[in-house]
Amino acid sequence: MSGIVGSKLNIRGSGGIAKLGTDGQVLTSSGAGVAAAFEDAAGGGLDWQSVTTGATLTAVAGNGYPIDTTAQACTITLPASASVGDQIMFTDYAGTWGTYSIYLDPNGLNYQSKDDTWTVEYGTDDQVLHIVYIDTTEGWMPILDKAVTDDVPYLGNDEGIFGFGNTGSVCDITNLVSNAGVVASDVTGVGTARRSLGATEFGGDKGIFGFGFTTSNVDATNLVSNAGVVASDVTGVGTARRELKACSYGEDKGIFGFGYTTSNVGTTNLVTNAGVVGTDVTAVGTGKNGLAACEYGIDTAIFGFGYVSGAVSTTNLVSNTGVVSSDVTGVGTARVQPAACGYGGDKGIFGYGSNGGYQSVTNLVSNTGVVSSDVTGVGTARKALAACEYGGNKGIFGFGDIQGYAPYVSMTNLVSNAGVVGTDVTGVGSARRETSACSFN
Repeated sequence: MSGIVGSKLNIRGSGGIAKLGTDGQVLTSSGAGVAAAFEDAAGGGLDWQSVTTGATLTAVAGNGYPIDTTAQACTITLPASASVGDQIMFTDYAGTWGTYSIYLDPNGLNYQSKDDTWTVEYGTDDQVLHIVYIDTTEGWMPILDKAVTDDVPYLGNDEGIFGFGNTGSVCDITNLVSNAGVVASDVTGVGTARRSLGATEFGGDKGIFGFGFTTSNVDATNLVSNAGVVASDVTGVGTARRELKACSYGEDKGIFGFGYTTSNVGTTNLVTNAGVVGTDVTAVGTGKNGLAACEYGIDTAIFGFGYVSGAVSTTNLVSNTGVVSSDVTGVGTARVQPAACGYGGDKGIFGYGSNGGYQSVTNLVSNTGVVSSDVTGVGTARKALAACEYGGNKGIFGFGDIQGYAPYVSMTNLVSNAGVVGTDVTGVGSARRETSACSFN
């Protein structure tokens, strides 16, 4: 038997009435008798104990207990006697109750009106359980029984990396970005020199560069450690192509998508949280190249803009399971070879690109994946640049070309945690175009 969840319940006492709502929240209370039983419904006033890791625990009223079931289940014996209004709280310390549950032994008292011959099990990861003693009939009753995973604050990766590109010839140079948005000088390249590739985060703190063009299309990938060290080539998986882009989804996975082989494609390749690239996934949405991609809403992503038979502004959303949606009507100036990155922890931004002329406009992406109209450009108009997160909730655009493929530049523009693009920052590192970037931690 588990606690009441998703129900509405009135509990009456001699002193008044308390109403419980969905997931056991206290909605209203009146009367000293019952109000006192729920005045600490959020856990205030409890005496929190050290983390329990053992297979058994004897609970005491008035205490809160973090229960770590990483290694084993835990059977909790409740007090043998209780007074109306006694409270105890338990929380899933390590997020493992879904693997090893906790079991409550009512120890001769009732639990939600059932005697102690019933099994009382809680087995949901990240669960918080707050119980109160009502009376001899009901016994102990949950007033909060809820998983709180979605309430955990999110902070993105702290550092970034620009890599590969075209300096006049293909290169494998990389430049690290500090948690303050400062770009470092060139790092000697590792892996096959190439341009027009994609890059994304994976595993929560690492990155991957993949695909691109040398003298022909390639499908090789290069992993980036959580210290920003680029590894040698990994044998490619999927259709070799260029002018694709990549982004993260599902909080710890990535996706490469779209691009050009001998024609535009909409093919995607998923990246596991261990950096393993999957085989081709059948295209959804119109094939295009020269697009951009970024994450939004913590665990979802968006591909946008690019070239079909001309510049477009259409977008394709990516679910938190890596499923790409059909085309969404474009908002903002259609353009080719923009860049995109996350900012603010749960939003994104597309910026720059070309459409008959070079652009510096940007388009913000809300935390529900809605693309806004054009924001007046800041910084030097250019295309074939890259962008990534830094500092947990900010972004940076960098590199590109400003006029007919040359000259190439290395200037950057920082993006605040409110999505405001800063003026040009003097470039560091080899000027180049068709580079790519991702964050790491």
